[in-house]
Amino acid sequence: MDKDHLFATKAIRMSDSPSTTPHHPSAVSDETLLQVIADFLSLGHADNIVAMVRQEPRYLAWAGRLVEDERYAVRLGMAVLFEELSALCPEHLVLAVPGLIEQLRHPLVQVRGEAASLLGTIATDEALAALPPLLRDPSPQVVEIVRDILDDSGNGSVFRP
Repeated sequence: MDKDHLFATKAIRMSDSPSTTPHHPSAVSDETLLQVIADFLSLGHADNIVAMVRQEPRYLAWAGRLVEDERYAVRLGMAVLFEELSALCPEHLVLAVPGLIEQLRHPLVQVRGEAASLLGTIATDEALAALPPLLRDPSPQVVEIVRDILDDSGNGSVFRP
């Protein structure tokens, strides 16, 4: 086991420990774990994050915040992570939907596009139903992403404005 995986595992154990309180000096906050996840993704360690999410699916609720990261490698890592999780435990991906839907109104094009792409990977009715308003997005790239997702899902003509 490499040192990064050991750190992530220790962080998870510490955050799950019943004796750990927010005031305990060894407590790992959600903000710290969020930063660890972003840093691991930026280093290409999506496999470590897959292991973390499989142990603690609630981390998927942070997907909306992670797609805001300015580092392209983090956003790319999110795509890799979601592809892997869609094969291993697709039932957990629904936890990411609310946070990703929020990001569909983000002022940055890349955040809207990444959120739309991840919702397309999740591909539940709820995830896909959130995408049609982006067919009128000011960014042609976002419109193209959404059109492709809806066409691939078989709902392209249903959702066209």
